Amino acid sequence: MKAIIIEDELPASRRLSKLISETDPNIEIEKILDSVESSVEWFKQHPEPRLLFMDIHLSDGSSFEIFKKVNVQGPVIFTTAYNEYAIDAFKVNSIDYLLKPIKKQDLEAALFKLKNLHPNFTQEQLDNVSNEHTTKYKERFVIKFGNKIKTLTADDIAYFYSKDKLSFICDTEGRNYPFDMSLDKIEGLLNPDIFFRVNRQILTHAKSIVDIQTSTKSRIILTIQPATNIESIISSERSSLFKKWLKKE
Repeated sequence: MKAIIIEDELPASRRLSKLISETDPNIEIEKILDSVESSVEWFKQHPEPRLLFMDIHLSDGSSFEIFKKVNVQGPVIFTTAYNEYAIDAFKVNSIDYLLKPIKKQDLEAALFKLKNLHPNFTQEQLDNVSNEHTTKYKERFVIKFGNKIKTLTADDIAYFYSKDKLSFICDTEGRNYPFDMSLDKIEGLLNPDIFFRVNRQILTHAKSIVDIQTSTKSRIILTIQPATNIESIISSERSSLFKKWLKKE
């Protein structure tokens, strides 16, 4: 898999290159660019798609200017120290938005998400992606709480949910555990045939859905077990996606 890094700080680009290599050795860093101008010129000569790792603040401006000046093909994983540009990032080709210092588990989750969202891109338009990151989903989760460590398999989990900006796991017995990863990143690690992202607050296992009701404006209301006070309503925009997902079961 060919990839480009756009980063104006040399230590940061070196660290990211090393982290990418450790996470997936099949990713080849084809080029490291350090400015808007050099990036625009490079993309004019190399229009074919590849994976992009892109910082937002560059030496001569914002990386968003690149998208205005040239047709950038291929998915983008933003890497930045600032969280206020996330909405702007997802208006372009963004797959994920990683905050510095980047953690290996976050990068791994982003690459899983790439495969899930752009399967044709990773299989047909790039060279090769390691089997570890294209065919396997996360089956075991390690949970730390206090001085204890517990492991749960994916089938032990009823659903993931967020509350007060924190993420939690609810197991099939109704026990709740804090989990240090956002729902967006968790979603990228899971088998999409088994887990469904209901809304921004809850991500459920198929077997935990015990009742489905239609509501006004084409919304869908789910009843999931174990019971939760987290709202399990699927918006009208996602209802058709949910119905297609049901047919996979």
